[in-house]
Amino acid sequence: MKNLSIITLMFVALAMASCSDSNPVLKIEGGEVIGVQTPTKGIIAYKGIPFAAPPVGNLRWKEPQPVIPWEGVKVADTYGDAAPQTTWDPESFYGREWRASGSVPFTEDCLYLNIWTPAAGKTGKKLPVAMWIHGGGLREGFAYEPEMDGGEDWASRGVILVQITYRLGSIGFFSHPLLSAESPHGVSGNYGLLDQVAALKWIHNNIEQFGGDPDNITIFGQSAGAGSVQSLCASPLSKNLISHAISMSGGGLSSASPGVPLDSAQLANKNMMDYFKKTTLEEMRALSFEDLRQMSADYTAATKKSVMWSRIVDNYFLTGTFYDVALANEIADIPYMFGMTANDSRDATEAIGDFCALRAEKSSKPAYAYLFRRQLPGDENGAFHSSDLWYVFHSFRHSWRPFTAGDEELSLKIVDFWTNFAKYGDPNGKGGGVWTPYTPEVPEFMVFDADEEKAICTMTDTPKYKGVSPRK
Repeated sequence: MKNLSIITLMFVALAMASCSDSNPVLKIEGGEVIGVQTPTKGIIAYKGIPFAAPPVGNLRWKEPQPVIPWEGVKVADTYGDAAPQTTWDPESFYGREWRASGSVPFTEDCLYLNIWTPAAGKTGKKLPVAMWIHGGGLREGFAYEPEMDGGEDWASRGVILVQITYRLGSIGFFSHPLLSAESPHGVSGNYGLLDQVAALKWIHNNIEQFGGDPDNITIFGQSAGAGSVQSLCASPLSKNLISHAISMSGGGLSSASPGVPLDSAQLANKNMMDYFKKTTLEEMRALSFEDLRQMSADYTAATKKSVMWSRIVDNYFLTGTFYDVALANEIADIPYMFGMTANDSRDATEAIGDFCALRAEKSSKPAYAYLFRRQLPGDENGAFHSSDLWYVFHSFRHSWRPFTAGDEELSLKIVDFWTNFAKYGDPNGKGGGVWTPYTPEVPEFMVFDADEEKAICTMTDTPKYKGVSPRK
């Protein structure tokens, strides 16, 4: 232990010695921190910064609590742990796609974020900020999956990228009457979403140290992350902290938007716990993630009743579903971008169009629609759900697929559109351009496609969803 401490001190001393104007020591919530130089000159990365206290022990199933201060200078060179989850089978379609492995640590001490910036310590720089929320059905996923390794590309375009991790599944979305009784707000569940709120507030309070503008924060996410984006835009706890929002393959204006009433969620989970004679919070908090996973599976098999870990309409974080809040015109009044892939898990073309049309009716702020239609090279699965992540983060170097010059050009165009939107609320940039907002008068989607040689980006009122692709 003594030798380990000496090594740690030597590492910190070396980091301090290499500290320069481009990589200064920053003072943030919790203490001092220094980042690491990336392969891209001038871009500093900060990995594994805690934005809340570890939600373990008696803090399990409670709102995120303030960061625990640390001593000395924290060298932010290592990603934090991911939330407990069931990993993909490496031989499954998505297991192969993302090269899933069991090497990533999964623990309940998972509330960390990662930052890439070209302006560390430049408090007056006021660069736009983008907060990424990963998908995975609120049950799996983590911020630093290889397909989402795009911090350098985004930062090199003048946008500070922040990736966040949050509680998942039974740890992040468990509701129970006893938990509601101990809550000062009389609610339970939504802990993973409250983690996202805490991360957003942390960014607002600390991002100036990294050269960011706390008043220009874009949130964007895919799949369950897209649903989270919509929930944050609807929540009274967070909507006023958001400047722009991008929802990728996760929704639109649909009455089928998820949101379980608090009473229903509490009753379902109480019934499960009663079935296993777990009647006190002490007994429940003593259960491991694996215990909870197995109990859920056994309970469903025995009773034919499913336990769903989902966002909850609790009249605290959410006063209604996104559909309800949007119709009432109570969502964040900001520019939006909504889209999907051509072989996505469902056809959201109508829901996206309806949302954009509603925004045109209710607000002067634009709403943009898109369809990602590129048939990814390497197999016949089309533009499957999540396939656009390779392009949004320009992360081809991590993929097995034989991407072409056309894919490269398409990815660079998409990164430009996304970062422009984060800067200006307009994917074209400050001066406008070819991608026009979706309105009832001009109901057009931007369609992203490519061939082997070039990108193909066109506006159309017939985006042509192709249907769900096979999963081999």
